[in-house]
Amino acid sequence: MTAKLFSRLAAILMAIALAACAAPGAAPDAMIRQGKIEQIAPISIPTSQHTGVGAVLGGLTGLGLGSLIGGGTGRDVAMVVGAIGGTVAGARVAQRYDTPLQGQQIFVRTNTGVLVVVVQPVTRDLRVGQLVFIQGSGEDARVIPQ
Repeated sequence: MTAKLFSRLAAILMAIALAACAAPGAAPDAMIRQGKIEQIAPISIPTSQHTGVGAVLGGLTGLGLGSLIGGGTGRDVAMVVGAIGGTVAGARVAQRYDTPLQGQQIFVRTNTGVLVVVVQPVTRDLRVGQLVFIQGSGEDARVIPQ
């Protein structure tokens, strides 16, 4: 009875973890504007990794390993301890790899006179005064050389 309960619980938690990782698909944005770079400033871009995913996967792994130990009440205790230990370990591993990316904040004056600021990973081909295209809009905007 307990084994069935824990296997169903593990299946539900895995489904929730996989659903949390799924991102809705975005339609490609065909908006392209032309402009000239006025300023480029180096910045750090925080990563989008979530420590929650590492904690959930670590907890499920610990739960699975704990279920292999002993029997009866001892097995239940091992599963709980494994789940807690795996959660803590998974969260710490995820935090270790949560380092910011090197990026640049690019100020572009479009041909219509509007100043647009785009944050993106470092692109070595860009320099102040260069004519560029701004592809996309919002957080998905990217500056590319003409």
